[in-house]
Amino acid sequence: MKVRGFGLARVAVVAVAVLVTAGCATSPPSSFYTLTPMRATPDSGGPPSTALGVGLGPVNFPQFLDRPQIVTRDAGNRLAIDEFHRWGGSIQDDFLRVWIENMSALLGTTSVFAFPGEVRIPLAFRVTADVLAFEGTYDGYAVLRARWIVLDHRTDQVLRVEETHYRRPLAEPKDEGALIAAMSETLGDFSRDVAVTLKQLPKPKPPAAEQPDDRDGALRIR
Repeated sequence: MKVRGFGLARVAVVAVAVLVTAGCATSPPSSFYTLTPMRATPDSGGPPSTALGVGLGPVNFPQFLDRPQIVTRDAGNRLAIDEFHRWGGSIQDDFLRVWIENMSALLGTTSVFAFPGEVRIPLAFRVTADVLAFEGTYDGYAVLRARWIVLDHRTDQVLRVEETHYRRPLAEPKDEGALIAAMSETLGDFSRDVAVTLKQLPKPKPPAAEQPDDRDGALRIR
């Protein structure tokens, strides 16, 4: 009787293993996505310059968004996390990568860098961002809400504090590719507002390495 019971248990374990394997075999493959930079603007012609140095970052995401899966928000406070539609890397790195590309095009400069990082070119401004929302909605929109700060990179003086909200409709409802395209468009809208702000601000003056002393004509170091 003991041997027979052991045999039945073994058959049961094998049957469960077969069911699990069959279930895994029928699971759909995962799809992976990345954000895309904005298209070149009509007024962005001419060769890029290095006249204006800008550092972007850090960019902070809430924990519920900083995950491999693509997140959408249902009605109310419920989140939908899609196991089969994922970011190709991390949403944080992808956001920063595309933001840098957008800002380089909008400002007409090659001197836009991720901060912190190994940057040897003098920077005029630094922009940090807290991303409060960056997701799809149940009614077919992509939303981006961000609080961002512009600083004088040399002194860390706060020059501007903003909170902006963007919303773009999906070209195809319930389609993940359309969602990522619309999210990329909201990031483009955000980039335009940041670029406009930087263009309006007076460029911080670099520190004077040497200036003549008014009293005796000697040089003093600042």
